[in-house]
Amino acid sequence: MQVYNNSTAFGVWKHYNSNVSSMRSSMSKLSSGLRINFAGDDPAGLAISERLRMQYRNTSAAASNVENKINYLQTADSWLQKIHDMLGRMAELAIMANDGTKSQVDRDNLQKEFRQMQDEISRITSGATAAGKFNGLYLFRGGNGVALMTGDQVYGSGDTHNSVYLQVGPDSNMTFKEEPINLTATNFAVMGSYAKYSYGSANMTLLGSGGGPTAVRWASIICGANLSISLQSCAQSAVDKLNLAIDYVSSKRAVLGAEMKRMEQTLGGLRNYEENARATESRIRDVDVALETTQYSKYQILVQIGTAMMAQANAMPQSVLQMLG
Repeated sequence: MQVYNNSTAFGVWKHYNSNVSSMRSSMSKLSSGLRINFAGDDPAGLAISERLRMQYRNTSAAASNVENKINYLQTADSWLQKIHDMLGRMAELAIMANDGTKSQVDRDNLQKEFRQMQDEISRITSGATAAGKFNGLYLFRGGNGVALMTGDQVYGSGDTHNSVYLQVGPDSNMTFKEEPINLTATNFAVMGSYAKYSYGSANMTLLGSGGGPTAVRWASIICGANLSISLQSCAQSAVDKLNLAIDYVSSKRAVLGAEMKRMEQTLGGLRNYEENARATESRIRDVDVALETTQYSKYQILVQIGTAMMAQANAMPQSVLQMLG
């Protein structure tokens, strides 16, 4: 029997200390809700979970970008709906003006409202103060309207038609570029051609430039000098032009609608990816409360038993005193 080195007590203390450490770790996990609180808890699991955490955080930020883009497109579509409404009203006014029973005063009054519709379309789409904007970005100037040179005079050079780019995924190469829409008064895009027919005593003849169909450009619709219903003959041709303009705006709204649908699908995919990345990271890093509670209870009991055994082991050398009388 040894007194100087109580190896029995040391062995009990070793297990006791290990159980106390495990109980502390279990308490830390239960209080934090995480299975991995320090890199030493699970080095490989920590590396994987951090990468997943970066992915779903980046995905959430990209989803926010997509939601902003959807709002951008919805704003543009709302303005285009108003332009559609005004073009429809202009067509109504043109038909009213193409009425031989009306006096010139009547047509002049119709022309006043007609001109106001033109001016409003121009106000929404054209110039440095165009009303069609979203967060400072121009919606209908063929891009975001941010000029690379000072002054609006460079508009139309190509430098000002910067498309709106945005990142739509967690990685750098996941980007989206819009198709710019230009509805300014300086846009001379051909919408189509129309023909006027004259019924003479002989054959039907085609009236127009050079005897062929007359090309209609968008700029002629919203520039007051190029489109008028003040005369009955002008009102007759204005109806055809306005019908083409309505189709032209419809084609632009179709572009917006297609982009909107694409962004909605992209958003749905991002939310699904974020959900699954979060779930995977949770399985790696989050604590299983039921399992950890069981572990904690086990270590708590072992610590209590260890405390009792420490007392017994420390008492064993005292029996030597009996031998000494």
